[in-house]
Amino acid sequence: MSIGLPLSKARTADRRAAWEEPPTRLGSAAKAVVITVIVAVMTVPFLIVLSTSLASREEITAAGGYVLFPTEPTLQAYRTILSGGLVTRAVTVSVLITGVGTALSLLTTIALAYALSKRGVPGSKPVLLLVLFTLLFAPGMIPMYVLVRELGLLDSYWALILPGLVNAFNLVVMRAFFMNIPDELYQAARIDGAGDWRILTRIVLPLSKGVIAVVGLFYAVTYWNAFFNAMLYLNDSGKWPVQLLLRTYVVQNKQMAADQLGVAHLPPQQSISMAVVMIALIPILLLYPFLQKYFTKGVLTGAIKG
Repeated sequence: MSIGLPLSKARTADRRAAWEEPPTRLGSAAKAVVITVIVAVMTVPFLIVLSTSLASREEITAAGGYVLFPTEPTLQAYRTILSGGLVTRAVTVSVLITGVGTALSLLTTIALAYALSKRGVPGSKPVLLLVLFTLLFAPGMIPMYVLVRELGLLDSYWALILPGLVNAFNLVVMRAFFMNIPDELYQAARIDGAGDWRILTRIVLPLSKGVIAVVGLFYAVTYWNAFFNAMLYLNDSGKWPVQLLLRTYVVQNKQMAADQLGVAHLPPQQSISMAVVMIALIPILLLYPFLQKYFTKGVLTGAIKG
C-alpha cells in the first residue's frame, strides 16, 4: 500500500503533465483555421448588412442586391428612416418597452427571489413549486391570448410586458445566488436592527451586481427582440415595435412607402431594409461588451451552490 499510493500519484501527475503540454504546430494551425472560419461565418453576413445599408443605388443595382464593400458609402438610408416616420416611432416604442419592462422585471424578480431564498417564509415552498412547474409546462398561445383579452390588455403596450414579467429561469438563478450569501451577514444585520428592506438594499444588492447585470441583460434582450406578442396583441400598426417592423418589411419583403417614412424620395429599398436591421442590432451589440465580464460570475455563481 505504501508503494501503490506514490505510484498512483505519479501516474496522475504524468497524465496532468500530458494535458498541460504545449500544443503542436499542427494543432495550433487547426485551431487557427477553425476559429477563422467561425469568425468569417459570423462577420461576413454582418458586414454585408452594414455595407448594403451604406451603399448607393448604383452599387446595389450593379451588385444584384447586396454589397460587401461600398465604394461611395452614404448615410441616406439612415437619415430617411430616422426622419420621424414609421421606423423612428417603432424604435421609440421598443426602447420604451425594453426600459420599462426590464426595470419592472428586475424589481419583481429580485423581490420574489429574495423572499424565496429566506428560510421560514410562509408559502415559499408552494410558490417555488409553481415557479418550477412553469419551467416544465409553458402556457399555450390560445390560453395566453384569452387571458390578455379578458384583462383588457389587447392593443396595449402592457400586453408586451406583463405576460413575461417574471422569467422562471432568471428567478431560479437569482434565488440560488441570494442563498449563497453567508448567513453571518444576515445575522449581523439583524443584530444591528436592520429589517428585510435594509438588508436587501444595503447588503444583498451590492453583493449581487453580477447576477443582476446578467439577468437584466437577459430581460432586455428578450423585450427588445420580442415580436410575436406584438403581432398577436397589437392591432394598431402605429404601436408596432421595431422587431415587428423588421419582420414585416424585411423578412416578408414588404415595400415601405415614402409617406410612411415621412420623406418625398426613397433610397433603394434594399438599403432601407438593411438599415432597419442594423438599427435593431446596434443597441444590444453595444450592451454586450460592457456586461460580458459579469456572465460567468453572475450565472455560474447563481447556478451552483457550494
